[in-house]
Amino acid sequence: MRLTLRYGERTTEYKVHESARLTSRLRIHVEPGGVVTVEAPPGTPEERIRAGVQRRARWIVGHMERFEHSRRHALARDYSSGETHFYLGRRYKLKVLVDPRAQPSVRLIAGRLEVNMPHANAADVRSALQRWYRERALAYFTSRVARMVGELPWINSTPPLRLLNMKRSWGSCSPRGTVILNPALVKAPAHCVAYVLLHELCHLAEHNHSPRFYSLLDRHMPDWRSAKGELDGLSEMLLEEIGCRV
Repeated sequence: MRLTLRYGERTTEYKVHESARLTSRLRIHVEPGGVVTVEAPPGTPEERIRAGVQRRARWIVGHMERFEHSRRHALARDYSSGETHFYLGRRYKLKVLVDPRAQPSVRLIAGRLEVNMPHANAADVRSALQRWYRERALAYFTSRVARMVGELPWINSTPPLRLLNMKRSWGSCSPRGTVILNPALVKAPAHCVAYVLLHELCHLAEHNHSPRFYSLLDRHMPDWRSAKGELDGLSEMLLEEIGCRV
């Protein structure tokens, strides 16, 4: 179902999906590309959906405008020296070193991301960085989840983790209890990563977004809304193939 939101002079179309995981609240997403989607409990009347979205109109439009501002000030990546790339919330300047005898490698050293390559090919530099991010992400997420599990009484053993490249999501939890995470999340600040990990671990107890689910989030991370808001603001830079040069 597609509906339209009007706020001031702005008209925005949004798509509505029914979600069996929801019991009462609507869940509204503003994606980095400016697409708005709404999850609603099955059978929710259209007028209730319209009213709920209208109440959040200022929030929705504010997020869309921030994403648009980021795009206007972003540069397309060409994976050459001088770009900056995020890791755990910090920007690191990319330095590409070319040596015909070199094996492709990436290391974080002296405030920069240093990539050694046998030739300066942007696609190969990008692939090397993606491999590095995946390796770092798996190691970091595994370590953080192992520490968090000991503090969450509903988890008896560390759940399996899986990395999956996603354009519009940071993570999910499968019905069988596998925590699926976007490797790009390792680019975000540590407290934002902790929020996403806790969010998915809470789904091991509550496979929905019920009041009990949010109660678990509040109990174990009282400032999660702040972390979520910061992560939403960074999504354009972290999920899209854009960046900046210093």
